[in-house]
Amino acid sequence: MKQLHSFDNQLFLPDMELVDTYRRHLNYLRVSVTDRCNLQCIYCIPQGKIKNLPHAEVLRYEEILRIVRIGVHLGISKVRITGGEPLVRKGIYGFLGKLNSIKGLKDVSLTTNGVLLKNNLDKIKTAGIKRLNISLDTLNPAKFKRITRHAHFSDVWDGIMKAHEMGFAPIKLNIVILRGINDNEILDLARLSLDYPFHVRFIEYMPIGDAGIIDGQTILTPEIKNRLHQLGELTVVQNKVTDGPALRFKFPDAPGEVGFISAISHHFCHTCNRLRLTASGQLRPCLLADTQFDLKEPLRQGYLDRDLAEIFFKAAGFKQREHHLAGNRPSKVAGQMSAIGG
Repeated sequence: MKQLHSFDNQLFLPDMELVDTYRRHLNYLRVSVTDRCNLQCIYCIPQGKIKNLPHAEVLRYEEILRIVRIGVHLGISKVRITGGEPLVRKGIYGFLGKLNSIKGLKDVSLTTNGVLLKNNLDKIKTAGIKRLNISLDTLNPAKFKRITRHAHFSDVWDGIMKAHEMGFAPIKLNIVILRGINDNEILDLARLSLDYPFHVRFIEYMPIGDAGIIDGQTILTPEIKNRLHQLGELTVVQNKVTDGPALRFKFPDAPGEVGFISAISHHFCHTCNRLRLTASGQLRPCLLADTQFDLKEPLRQGYLDRDLAEIFFKAAGFKQREHHLAGNRPSKVAGQMSAIGG
């Protein structure tokens, strides 16, 4: 009989790490704290208002913290907080501080659209956050409004600059390029890595939900990289063990980096080390598949930590070898990105 250990005053599983059937060690958990957002980006949210989760269906902060503690016991060492837009949720800064105090977590970071960043950076820093991912698809205010359906470019840019001045590092700028919308800014956006120590990351559009982006609008990594040759030769930057899927490069003498997240043109599934927790308490083995496992109801019904840990192991067992969004018969993900957590 396996020996059980005490964990948060409950019987817990023996020390075991999350390893899926393809021998990938899962040490990275992305946590969506809300499905609400103060932007409506055209590649994320369909035109018109979408129905948000009722408040009772959203995980409470103490529930998220318990789930994360269980995950850490199973080998999770890196957590990224996402949304929706996490900064719209009341109490987020206190939660971030508590999250950062969990023993065993080596890396806690925040993804944000930057709209509320400028006036809250002190609270974010006090909570222990050092690394930021910020969405920035354009440097043109009018185009920003077209993409996000809101006129907040100056708020986002001012927040980025203030975060840089305050020493947040690295600051990663997440960019989705769409043909006929912002593809004429590829060079300007990449030049940010020549002027600042930013990690400029070009992310291939992923067909999730019904945002309405058509095939002709998408631009894949090979075309973007080809255009960037005008700025100079890109040299490879080696990834660290805890890094995500971005392939990293630098221009000569640049303080920053250029990265590519190529989910469609170059599967990185074989290196995927992550699970995702949605705001509604669903544990997803893969962003690009609809398979998910409910943690919220078992948690609220009083399940022990060891029972919740079994759900982690079950999710790991269902982590597929690769996604199927490309090829001759591509599949489609039904859930909206804003509800899953980007």
